[in-house]
Amino acid sequence: MNTPEDSYPTAKRAWARLAIAIAACVRESWPVLVLSPSSLRLHWASMIQQWLNISSTDISVVLSQCGGSNRGGFRILYSNAKNTIQLDGIFNIISYDVVPKLQQVLLASDFKIVIADESHFLKNPQAKRTTASLPILKKAEYTILLTGTPALSRPIELFKQLEALYPEVYKNVHEYGNRYCKGGIFGLYQGASNHEELHNLMKATVMIRRLKREVLFELPVKRRQQVFLDLDEKDMKPIRALFRELEVVKNKIKACQSEEEVESLKYSEKTLINKIYNDSAEAKIPAVLDYLGTVIEAGCKFLIFAHHHPMINSVHQYLLKRKVPCIRIDGSTPSSSRQALVTEFQEKESIRAAVLSIKAGGVGLTLTAASTVIFAELSWTPGDLIQAEDRAHRIGQVTSVNVYYLIANDTADDIIWDVVQSKLENLGQMLDGHENTLEVSVSQPKSSPSKQLLRSSPSKQFSKSSPSKQLSLEPFLKRCHGAPDETCKPKYPRI
Repeated sequence: MNTPEDSYPTAKRAWARLAIAIAACVRESWPVLVLSPSSLRLHWASMIQQWLNISSTDISVVLSQCGGSNRGGFRILYSNAKNTIQLDGIFNIISYDVVPKLQQVLLASDFKIVIADESHFLKNPQAKRTTASLPILKKAEYTILLTGTPALSRPIELFKQLEALYPEVYKNVHEYGNRYCKGGIFGLYQGASNHEELHNLMKATVMIRRLKREVLFELPVKRRQQVFLDLDEKDMKPIRALFRELEVVKNKIKACQSEEEVESLKYSEKTLINKIYNDSAEAKIPAVLDYLGTVIEAGCKFLIFAHHHPMINSVHQYLLKRKVPCIRIDGSTPSSSRQALVTEFQEKESIRAAVLSIKAGGVGLTLTAASTVIFAELSWTPGDLIQAEDRAHRIGQVTSVNVYYLIANDTADDIIWDVVQSKLENLGQMLDGHENTLEVSVSQPKSSPSKQLLRSSPSKQFSKSSPSKQLSLEPFLKRCHGAPDETCKPKYPRI
């Protein structure tokens, strides 16, 4: 598993080139299958053609529907075709979403080399793309996973990727969960424990990781700053009422003796937090638009990220009303149209803003024409925030990047900021061997009433629930074939 800290076209490009080079070194095992997000399929085809100098007609790309540009002249196949697809290219590129439909074709094709880009797309064990992809990855002789964020929030998200690479060691989700995923409140294995041990185990078995600072010495600095918003009192009243209701539920959970009732109360707690998240977004809209007015007056080119549709729509409509030329990319934007929008933003000085959803606009896009990044909302997933930041902070950026997080006290931001920091600390220990945080130049103000409710939140319980660290990895490295003294080796070479 190659895990650069960032994605295209920064350090990740070098890892993609390495994956292609490895495939080139074992030509006797061709053809090759490449799994990627839908937005990166043609990008992979271009890289392969460029670096291996093979005919474009030997590169097959599976698309879900007609449309989009194919300037490279690649062999295009359509997953919605009535006839069975023949994957007979030297390199065959498909998106994760198509794998369930084509699983039998892929297994019958017997690919010995499989490259899975942005492999954190396989983090959900219940997702169809995960259950369909795992047999293909495990069957291959050479399996290479590429991701800058192998886990976006918690260690359990790693398990399916680890199982795909080294099933002899990472074979039992319950053993893995009980060891490395203790401490969560919302469901089984949602916590984090024994970070250092897991970090060392992955390095010893499957993980090669390089941080951006280790490979990109000339990349300009990235600065983060919190901007605290003042919200209207009438918008705050319903949110404060929800927080009071949340406090009542938390107190009931503490006092409850019945496990069944605790589960019901935890569900109510989660529902309330989601309601606070949604209502906070709508309450922040006037203040966010007011802040945007000052950004527009400054005349800079900027990216603005949000999560909820009311916020995205309001920001987009405000920019149009102010006659600020902009692009918009969210979940409804077709993959085939996104690159054209990116090119327009990058090449036209007149395009001043990019309105982006944190999920859809946070992966596979290069937006270095801007050096100002604004988050109108937070995401529960720290990996999403960092990926979004790095749309501007990547190769091609020539000035320092300023990232502004618009925070409103006594809203969901109070909850999410603490949760994100805690998750980053856990992920940093697990992946990099040390704690990471979203370092900002403005410290948090004094705790608000809503913040007091969070002292027993799941993000605060991770380290307390961790069992003592196991000093030796031997029990894990000697599992193969049940032989205590046999050196554990994977069935096939895996990377």
